[in-house]
Amino acid sequence: MKQNMGNLDKAIRVAVAVIIAVLYFTHVINGTIAIVLLVFAAVFVLTSAVGTCPLYLPFGISTKKE
Repeated sequence: MKQNMGNLDKAIRVAVAVIIAVLYFTHVINGTIAIVLLVFAAVFVLTSAVGTCPLYLPFGISTKKE
């Protein structure tokens, strides 16, 4: 898959994932919403590691500088 995420995009996603994890482990968020947010955090970390966002593909969006 072609990478379509720039460094700033990756950094923002990882930062959001870290914030969600901190909120979860400090018991600020709990229950179903916590599980949903943790899934989003995992997806953010995974897409940042791979460098490709599947939701960008159908729209032709790319934040990566060529």
